[in-house]
Amino acid sequence: MKFSLLLLSALLISPFYTIAQSSMIEKSQTIDSLYREDQIYLGINVNFLNERPKGVVTESFVGGINFGFLRDMPLNKTRNVAIAAGLGYAYNNYGHSLFVGKDASGESIFSVLDSDLIDYDKNRFETHEIELPLELRWRTSTHEEYKFWRIYGGVKLGYAFHFKSVFKQDGDKFRETKIDEFERLRYTAFLNFGYNTFNLQIQYTINSFFNEEAQIDGVPINMTAIKLGLMFYIL
Repeated sequence: MKFSLLLLSALLISPFYTIAQSSMIEKSQTIDSLYREDQIYLGINVNFLNERPKGVVTESFVGGINFGFLRDMPLNKTRNVAIAAGLGYAYNNYGHSLFVGKDASGESIFSVLDSDLIDYDKNRFETHEIELPLELRWRTSTHEEYKFWRIYGGVKLGYAFHFKSVFKQDGDKFRETKIDEFERLRYTAFLNFGYNTFNLQIQYTINSFFNEEAQIDGVPINMTAIKLGLMFYIL
């Protein structure tokens, strides 16, 4: 009698057990087929001016910050290779001895400041940009592993919606936000790599800050920037 009751119970429970198992498997497969990585980012960097005009030196701390959202789009079944596109914001400042301003007639002035001849407290320019990053991604992640290696590289198209050049001397402060020679469209190549939370970031601005009309003694200012820093990913 007891055996019959156990057998009957097993037969009654079996369909529900099978359904539960199927549900768990289906859920696992759903998670595995839908998970995405690293869709919110925050980066901090130190800026180095490259291809500076003769006599121009970097001065004081120069750095920046960038953050935004990326849509992760895996390319393979294991989802460890992907592309990502998104929208972000970047702020950068550059301290240096290149004076960028305007004369009384409104013409742009570009000149090298000699600290031995000209005493000044501050000379820099800063940019605020909207960025459209596009990157190719490789990582060792799974839908259950949150600590993994990553190598992400790509390009960013940026638009500098605000530019400001600041010169401060003997209590006087001069600023200029409209320099016609400044290239508002910015092209940047980058590489991010690391493990888990901390990732190194290398950025290189492909085009110069100024067009060919910006010159010193007839020589165009082909100045670019190299940026080194840390990148943090969330979600």
